[in-house]
Amino acid sequence: MTATPHSLSERVTIAASGVTSRTQLEAIPDEIRGLWATPKTLPPKLFYDARGAELFERISRLDEYYPTRTELGILEERAAEIAGLAGPCCALIEYGSGAGTKIRLLLDELEETVAYVPIDISAEQLERVAAELGSAYPDLEVIPVEADYTAPLVLPAFPKDARPLAFFPGSTIGNFSPADAAAFLRRIRRTVGPCGALLLGVDRRKDPRILEAAYNDSEGVTAAFNLNVLERLNREYGAEFGLSAFRHEAVWNDEASRIEMHLRSLRDHTVCVSGRDVTFTAGETIWTESSYKYDEARLARLVNAAGFDVDHLWTDADGYFWMCWLTANETGRDC
Repeated sequence: MTATPHSLSERVTIAASGVTSRTQLEAIPDEIRGLWATPKTLPPKLFYDARGAELFERISRLDEYYPTRTELGILEERAAEIAGLAGPCCALIEYGSGAGTKIRLLLDELEETVAYVPIDISAEQLERVAAELGSAYPDLEVIPVEADYTAPLVLPAFPKDARPLAFFPGSTIGNFSPADAAAFLRRIRRTVGPCGALLLGVDRRKDPRILEAAYNDSEGVTAAFNLNVLERLNREYGAEFGLSAFRHEAVWNDEASRIEMHLRSLRDHTVCVSGRDVTFTAGETIWTESSYKYDEARLARLVNAAGFDVDHLWTDADGYFWMCWLTANETGRDC
């Protein structure tokens, strides 16, 4: 569950209440501009304030939400093999470090890791996790970077003899459209260079009933996680959303191979956001997240377009999830 579900520039319509010109639209903060688009959208990065991060940790422990425990199982089983592929003396870069649980499985196996750079948008969680890992691994230099990793980043320089290893777990690559995912992976490819590697978590296509249950849990935690976006807009953008006027929905789009999360308006009403009106009709939605699911052909097209090859794929007994070891696909590299 993070990254824009679709490109705003592809589908903005200057027709919503309160916005009458492109100049007015451009004056609105990027994070909320999609409320005046058709369809209405909000970027998933708005999920991850302190409350959202806490709710996602609860989601990751739910029976219906298989990705976290399945990925952890693969990492526990394959960490030593992954470390063998990585070799000694790595500089480890984690995009979306979260609670820092998965990275420990790698750090326990990797030899002579010289630096760990966790990148996350949730400042409180990032600070806590960096302190915990610094204490648990006293010989490791931990350099936290508070940032939106979906945007271009300037990362600290690594020792010349350290092999850059990027880690992007959690199936978050699925939150990007395929075009945006390829662009994001190309930025990682430039960061790790021709001799680096990327360990990527990818959720696989499967029975839609399993997918929809994972995003519509019986305890309502995912619904609270989705609705928390509106609470954040009320707090940070002067919005006046009534949460009871919206309902969480998650549906499978087979043609696009993605789960879509929406907040559906239950009635006609108008909401003031940052001093501008947003008008909703009954049944209209705010599209808050897409989660693309991959088969081998889709995965190969994606990573090849980004300058990587799939060297290894590890999956679980049910075939729900992949951990992918990707290396640069340029010929003639000397590593």
